[in-house]
Amino acid sequence: MTDNTNSAKEQRYLKRMQRKKEIIDEKIAQATEERGVLLIHTGNGKGKSSSAFGMVARALGHDMKVGIVQFIKGSFSTGEEAFFKRFDEVDYHVMGDGFTWETQNIEQDKKSAQAAWDVAARMLNDESYQLIVLDEVNIAIKNGLLSLEQVLKDLQSRPEMQHVVLTGRGAKDELIEIADTVTEMRDIKHAFRAGIKAQHGVEL
Repeated sequence: MTDNTNSAKEQRYLKRMQRKKEIIDEKIAQATEERGVLLIHTGNGKGKSSSAFGMVARALGHDMKVGIVQFIKGSFSTGEEAFFKRFDEVDYHVMGDGFTWETQNIEQDKKSAQAAWDVAARMLNDESYQLIVLDEVNIAIKNGLLSLEQVLKDLQSRPEMQHVVLTGRGAKDELIEIADTVTEMRDIKHAFRAGIKAQHGVEL
């Protein structure tokens, strides 16, 4: 009886996997367009920048040239900065003055954000950059430190095969509208709220 039951389960599993393969193969066959994509990592949960830097590692595995501009962050060094600056293929810029609640100077924050965008715009106009990460740019836009219209214009006029990742909570609807892939990180539980400070290799 047990052997017959296991056999029936195996047959059902096999049919499900065969059907799943047919569906996936059909979707792969239909995906024929090849161009650069715009990705947004947003939401209140942890992992937005970490995911983007995972893409940087993947791009380097394919010998791609990568540009990174970090908005907001800048008052302390991070592990990703120390690591990725070792690669000649990575053009890494930390442009922020730190979190806005630390700086408490909106004019200085606007100046720093615009300087960072000037670097980003240069990259977005250069087809040699195959992947660009604009880290925490969503927050800079949300806080009124950057012109949304200028960001939209520069993103939409970039080279055809260039991939761009925008990170940061509070992504604007207009950016979500033009993006190809949007992921929202959801905060369920965080060590910081339990009194655990930021750890090297995890947050730093």
